[in-house]
Amino acid sequence: MIRVTARKVFAANNQIFKLSRKQFCSDAAAKASTATASAQFNQESDGKLNFTGNVQPYDIAIVGGGMVGMALACSLATMPLTKHLNIAIIDSNPAFVNKLCIKREDPPDPRVSTVTPATISFFKDAGAWQYVQQHRHAYFDKMQVWDYTGLGYTKYDARDVDKEVLGCVVENKVLHSSLLSRIEDTDFRKTIYPSRLTSMSLHPSSSSMVVDSTTSTETLYAGGRLAKLELSDGNSLYAKLVVGSDGGSQKSGSFRDLKQLGGNTHRMQSYALNIVWTMNPEESSNFKSMNEDDFVKAVNHALDYGYGPHPKSSVPRSADIFSWLRGNVTITVNESFEIPPKVVKLASERMAFPLSLMHANDYASKRVVLIGDAAHTVHPLAGQGVNLGFGDAFALSRIIAEGIAVGMDIGEVSLLKRYEAERKPANIAMMAILDGFQKVYSVDFGPLNILRAAAFHGAQFISPLKRSIISYASGEQRLPLFS
Repeated sequence: MIRVTARKVFAANNQIFKLSRKQFCSDAAAKASTATASAQFNQESDGKLNFTGNVQPYDIAIVGGGMVGMALACSLATMPLTKHLNIAIIDSNPAFVNKLCIKREDPPDPRVSTVTPATISFFKDAGAWQYVQQHRHAYFDKMQVWDYTGLGYTKYDARDVDKEVLGCVVENKVLHSSLLSRIEDTDFRKTIYPSRLTSMSLHPSSSSMVVDSTTSTETLYAGGRLAKLELSDGNSLYAKLVVGSDGGSQKSGSFRDLKQLGGNTHRMQSYALNIVWTMNPEESSNFKSMNEDDFVKAVNHALDYGYGPHPKSSVPRSADIFSWLRGNVTITVNESFEIPPKVVKLASERMAFPLSLMHANDYASKRVVLIGDAAHTVHPLAGQGVNLGFGDAFALSRIIAEGIAVGMDIGEVSLLKRYEAERKPANIAMMAILDGFQKVYSVDFGPLNILRAAAFHGAQFISPLKRSIISYASGEQRLPLFS
């Protein structure tokens, strides 16, 4: 077991930014929540939602309106070359359709994400981070990781790489609503389908086909210029490009050919001091059924000495061993081990859910591309899963814009393969590292424990290695090697 504690720099911003934007919890949204699921919701220029029964071709259909799908839509809505596109978003989640209002007095959402500086930068570029700052969020600038045997530890500090923070913990509903709020502030044309994808079909491309403004949708589909999507409510729609996102909630055999690379486990999570605890399914069930007092005691026992002693703070001999590799010394190289804080009470419900490591064989094919959980799922050991998805979304939006700039069909395989070539190696590298950690720390074996301790000492005392690890985990596409 790897133990991690993080110190918060500052918590939720108490000041409300006064932004000129459309009302997020509108009367129209309330009316829409009472409508049947077979209706389509059109975003008009005045910000109101109206019903329509017309089937029309879209530039892009996003299947899955979760955080990653909305990040793609938000990025497209705010880029000069893509903000004119007509987008369909397919998602049957009632909270998404009903436009959930977030109130400051609401209890914390038990589902949270740790976003990296790279993801924060993406959100700022898209204009969505200002909405995150209106709600609960917690930056952190330090992190401490130690081996459960007590043989080694390492500390990371944002100052080691001349940064202000290492990341920010944000509730998932805040990230999602912030992206949607940013889209609502634009004139972006989007249609929300509160339904599920049941099937998708494509025809071979016709090289002899002549296309002009009068060419019908059915003709374009028959000539391979559009994909056809069938929805569970009986609706059909057509799109030049179909993006599969948030695969956990939008499973469709039409979309993905996933190859499972690892097994399942369970994670238990709570928030305030965000605690992620990985355990087998039986243990997960037992801990979830505990009363609050017993659970708090169990957490504190695990953080104290439940899995082994705390590391010793003074390790001068280790420092001497690695002195010839240290380079410019980092700020944290001589810092002592910090005893983790005590848990006092639970601020939200406990949640347990199965985890898996999976990866798609291909990210892109004709008129279809995968991002986020539709392309990959990963163990949450370092909070990287959603950051990989956000990286996918912003990379794809940029490549779509590049294709539009040179007059390419945005559904062409040659264009979409550029996205795959950029994101697939980066995602596989991160997944391999995280899965390697999971496997190494699932074994309690004397010689292996010593090797793990040596690795911790190396990360603590070899300054170039520590800086590379921080930079890589922060979202820079660079493996944690010497630089």
